[in-house]
Amino acid sequence: MAKSDKAATVAEISDRFRSANAAVVTEYRGLTMSQLTELRRSLGKDTSYTVAKNTLVKRAAAEAGVTGLDDLFAGPTAVAFIDGEPVDAAKALRDFAKAHPLLVIKGGVLDGKALAPAEVTKLADLESREVLLAKLAGAMLGTLTKAAVVLNALPTKTAQLAAALQEKKAAGSDAAGATDLGVTESVEAASESSEETASA
Repeated sequence: MAKSDKAATVAEISDRFRSANAAVVTEYRGLTMSQLTELRRSLGKDTSYTVAKNTLVKRAAAEAGVTGLDDLFAGPTAVAFIDGEPVDAAKALRDFAKAHPLLVIKGGVLDGKALAPAEVTKLADLESREVLLAKLAGAMLGTLTKAAVVLNALPTKTAQLAAALQEKKAAGSDAAGATDLGVTESVEAASESSEETASA
């Protein structure tokens, strides 16, 4: 490769390190071209799988300010530069490595922090942003539904309370009326008794 081509490649890879949300370093020794094509397809359009010489990738990482990866650049190296959701890409790499053990996940970088292979696997075990958002939306919908049920029940409860108060008031009026009637009847009876006594 000509010197100018090397410089262009280093600049391109350095830009990829700077712009990507995450990067995963792999070794692909023994994989066929068709398998590499399958891997690129499984990673999706938001992740580019770049094969390059270790010396060039190491220089590009250094120029981009990425540290802690130098020891990973040995053997046939390819870097997955992730522009989309890091969790989804990590899952795709993990699943492909399970089906094709010749793919070795050596480590990576996320938010400027170097990742060990085990940390990349942990990243793959997380739920993606879309799944978490869907769960959050479901929880919020459930809360809103409960609130709507409570709010819809308020007019019914209020009406029931008003009816109960009305019934209680009416019952109180009937009782008062009955008491007044009893007093009147007692007065009339006493009056009649007095008249009879006077006549006698």
